[in-house]
Amino acid sequence: MARFEHIRHKPPTPLARPRELVMVVSPMRSSVNLSRLVRLAGCAGIQRILYAGQGRVDRTIARNAADIVAIEKHRSLLPLLAGLRSDGFRCVGLEQTTGSTVLYDYRFTRKTALVIGSEREGLSQEVLNLLDEVIEIPVYGQPASYNVVTATTMAVYEYCRQFPTG
Repeated sequence: MARFEHIRHKPPTPLARPRELVMVVSPMRSSVNLSRLVRLAGCAGIQRILYAGQGRVDRTIARNAADIVAIEKHRSLLPLLAGLRSDGFRCVGLEQTTGSTVLYDYRFTRKTALVIGSEREGLSQEVLNLLDEVIEIPVYGQPASYNVVTATTMAVYEYCRQFPTG
């Protein structure tokens, strides 16, 4: 059997072009969740997070992603969505709805704004009405939904799988 050396903590995989995925985050009750989303963005090569609410980023949790991800705080998501759409982004919500598409079957566009709801309430009807599409991650047991960071990680992973080089 051939043996080879495993390199622990190898350097990040370089992207051929910047990711055109933007995370748009509803007000979070937990600064821990917001900080974990920042860390996720850094790991995935996502350059921008737009968020509403009073949350703070804990640099201990976000680690050096807080230095490389542009984190923009806004009063409301509603005008952001209109602006992103006019900039050519497809606004895609991550929520379980009657008209949502299962993540397994969804084909992202390169220029996507992934809209993430808050921990308990998810996305408001007002925000849902402004989205181009809604995707969901199937749940096969209880509780009926994943933690917001876990679900976002799955959606971001799928985006990165579809666009592996940026």
